[in-house]
Amino acid sequence: MPWDRNQMAERAAQELNDGMYVNLGIGIPTLVANYVGDKDITLQSENGMLGMGPFPFEGEEDPDLINAGKQTITELGRTSYFDSATSFGMIRGGKIAAAILGAMEVAENGDLANWMIPGKLVKGMGGAMDLVAGVGRVIVVMDHTSKHGDSKLLKACTLPLTGKAVVDRIITNLGVLDVVAGGLRIVECAEGVSEEELRAATDATIV
Repeated sequence: MPWDRNQMAERAAQELNDGMYVNLGIGIPTLVANYVGDKDITLQSENGMLGMGPFPFEGEEDPDLINAGKQTITELGRTSYFDSATSFGMIRGGKIAAAILGAMEVAENGDLANWMIPGKLVKGMGGAMDLVAGVGRVIVVMDHTSKHGDSKLLKACTLPLTGKAVVDRIITNLGVLDVVAGGLRIVECAEGVSEEELRAATDATIV
């Protein structure tokens, strides 16, 4: 069976090592905070928080503590707060080791499209363009196909780009792939998903 959202987030958490400063994007990536466990990871939110904890239990929410997706979160003993300029100074200054982001499309050369669908009301790109340009490693967590069954891993993106050749690793509900010279390389398949099924669901070149 393909991974569900929580299993994808749990797999993404395995990419993180002690001492890393990591930014979590909106959507599935926010769930990664629940699977860090005992690792010494510091999660950054571009709205001005360093040291995010897991999601709160029901009834324990603090409306003043939110992530970039406006979800309530918890703080840690070492949590610090700052303005947006300081937050983006960290990102643009290369202080954040990795970003885990969602995506609408990823191309085989690492191009990323994750901020708008033409014709739909969009308020702005947010911090995504700065993140993919400034962090050390970009990990995308996304569904492998659309609700219509069309591949979201493409030879070339059709949607407006967030960044060119910026994605390092892709974690989907079907498995894990790396962006390498010439296309995508399969790292692992989700339990119960065959390599043939993953290949059949992928429009991008698999090397």
